[in-house]
Parts: sequence; C-alpha cells; structure tokens
Amino acid sequence: MKLQQLRYLCEVVKRDLNVSGAAESLYTSQPGISKQIRLLEDELGLDVFVRNGKRLVAVTEPGETVVSIAQRILLEAENLKRVGEEFGSQPGGTLKIATTHTQARYVLPKVVKEFITLYPNVTLNLHQGSPMQIAELVRTGEVDIGIATEAIELFEDLAMLPCYEWNRCVVTPPQHPLLEKEKLAIEDLAQYPIITYDFAFTGRSKINKAFEAKGLTPNVVLTAIDSDVIKTYVEMGLGIGILATMAFDPARDGNLRAIDAAHLFESSTTRIAIRKNSFLRGYMYDFIHLFAPHLGREEIDEKMAG
Repeated sequence: MKLQQLRYLCEVVKRDLNVSGAAESLYTSQPGISKQIRLLEDELGLDVFVRNGKRLVAVTEPGETVVSIAQRILLEAENLKRVGEEFGSQPGGTLKIATTHTQARYVLPKVVKEFITLYPNVTLNLHQGSPMQIAELVRTGEVDIGIATEAIELFEDLAMLPCYEWNRCVVTPPQHPLLEKEKLAIEDLAQYPIITYDFAFTGRSKINKAFEAKGLTPNVVLTAIDSDVIKTYVEMGLGIGILATMAFDPARDGNLRAIDAAHLFESSTTRIAIRKNSFLRGYMYDFIHLFAPHLGREEIDEKMAG
C-alpha cells in the first residue's frame, strides 16, 4: 500500500468519481489512477467502488470506511511534513486561506500586511468562495485555514474558532427618504426594493428571519456574493442595500449613505475553521492571533483537540 494510491483514491472521491478529472488535477494519466486503485482494492480484498463497466458509479459501504481512513492517513502524512518544515532548516513555507469576498476585501488586508511583515519568506495563497466551499476546502486539506460566518458548524471534523461579531447597515443613495428616519424599522425597509447577499453568504438567513418575525416578505430584487456589486447597484438607484457594516467605507463610498441597522438584525459571528488534529506551523498560529487577538496557541490547541 502506498500513499500515492490513497491520494488517487481520495481525489477520485473528491471529484465525484470522475477519474479523468482526478488525473488532470494530479497531473497523471487516467489509466494510471485506475490501475493503482485496482491494486489497492486487490490488496485490501474488497471493492471500494461500484462499477458500471469501466465507469465508477458509487462508493461501496466498506469503501466509505476505506476513504475515511485514507483521508486521515493523508492528513497525518501532511502533519509529518509540517513537523519537518517547522523544526528543520526551512525558514519559509506556505499558508493557504479560504474566505469570502467581504472578509478578503474589508477585514484581511491589514492582517495580511502585518503577517507579510513578520514572515516575508512565507507565501500566502488566498482563495475566495462561498461558506460551504470554504469549509469543504479546509476539510479536504486544500487550504490550511478557512474564514467564514456560515457552514463551518456543519462539518464535525473541523475545529471552529469564534473570532468577532458583526452586524449590518442599510445603504442608500444620498437624499433617500430613509435617511430622514430617526430609527429604522423593518417595516420601513419592506417598502423598498432590496439588494443584498446571496442566501449562502454573510448572514443572509438573519435578514430573512428579521422580516419573517414581523410577518413581512422582503422585496429582494437582486442578490450578489460581492459587497461592492451590491453598492454599485444601489448607487444606480435600483434599490436599498443591506450589507455588512464592515463593507461600507465613507471615504471610498462617497456617493452612498449608510444607516446603522444593528438593532434590526441578530448579530453574526465570523469564525475560523481548521481541521481537527492537524499540525499547525508557528506562523499559522500567529496569523490566527493577528486576525483574532484573543486566540492564542493554548486556545487554538484546545479547540483543535476537541
């Protein structure tokens, strides 16, 4: 049994049983992957996959267990590699982070700048995606750290580190009637077309919940995954925007006005996701601490062990 066979196996599962897609991802040939998986099955004395001719159509019941163990073995192999890098002579490394547009655009720049100053020899790779995509990237080991508000709690093999709470503001063009209100109410927002986040992003469920509590249905005319896109269409006069307060910058967004709406919606919590029982290099602990100063090595290790 070889680690390469386990990598092939896990990549095929990750690619929804698409062997050619796995081969392309691993820079190898489809027949080579098929052969190694067959050799692994012969050694184990069982079928990992259900086949229809040459096509893989499902994972067998024992195959599910094999894949789960293979994923853990590959994680531990990666941990061993990191131990060697941490205590060896290599001064640099790579930190791969997955996050949403809002975090990448409005929260991370300051943290990234400080981190690069501290670790000029570490390469930082930033991936953007939906919360579910972010959690999956962490779970499969494609990234080291995930930063999101939703979805992380759905994955039992991920440690979840609460970082900070945030809420929302309502964004309008200048001289909009809502700017004259002393205190916004949900009923006020329900009178206008609304532009806000896609349901999978940035606490959208909290927005829906606030309207539902008043027996109202928001007139959402446009959704986006990008705060800047929301602001662009608000500026065009297509509606009012509901977005994360952190995404409004008075200096940059001079053609818009923001109204605090924290009293209308439940606050959301941004969290960091890490694979449980993974080995973190020193600079990874430091990045987390820069992002969330209340999280030190001891707090992180405790969460990861849980």
